[in-house]
Amino acid sequence: MDSPQSKPQIDPSILKKKKGLIIVNTGDGKGKTTAALGVALRALGTGMKVCMIQFIKGNWTSGEHKIAEKLSPDFEIYRKGEGFTWDTKNRDRDQKLVREAWTLCQEKLASKKYQLLIFDEINYVIDYNYLSIQEVLEVLSKKSPDIHVILTGRNAKPELVAMADLVTEMREVKHPFKDQNLPAQPGIDF
Repeated sequence: MDSPQSKPQIDPSILKKKKGLIIVNTGDGKGKTTAALGVALRALGTGMKVCMIQFIKGNWTSGEHKIAEKLSPDFEIYRKGEGFTWDTKNRDRDQKLVREAWTLCQEKLASKKYQLLIFDEINYVIDYNYLSIQEVLEVLSKKSPDIHVILTGRNAKPELVAMADLVTEMREVKHPFKDQNLPAQPGIDF
């Protein structure tokens, strides 16, 4: 067992420093949105208000939407996509939905009602050129210093990684769909 002298001492002034972090969850592995939801749960537990805007996920029922209803008004989720991907059927429609989602992100950020905002799957729409990385960086650079923002999705741009305070890259090692041909599991995947 460590003696009290061997434990590192924390400078008390560090505990008083607060900053709204920019957090990026990226990589080819599963868990980017799940990790953001874990932070949301923690934030809600400390009395913060949380808003998640989903750029891609469609109107299917998911566990996060069911729990958001129970945690309302402290936790809000807005689905603005139709499940589109790089294999789009209507790029103009997808572009319009991205614009609507991005406008909502900016409105929620400017409202200062929330202490945590999650821009779910935004990295995809930036990567597919539905939304300009420069526009996103500009908005993030002007955010209130006490608001945390999490941006999820594969292929986070290097400029966003450079701006972020915390970046986590999920790496796929094994996946039940690819390795066992198992479909998405309720409560785990949605």
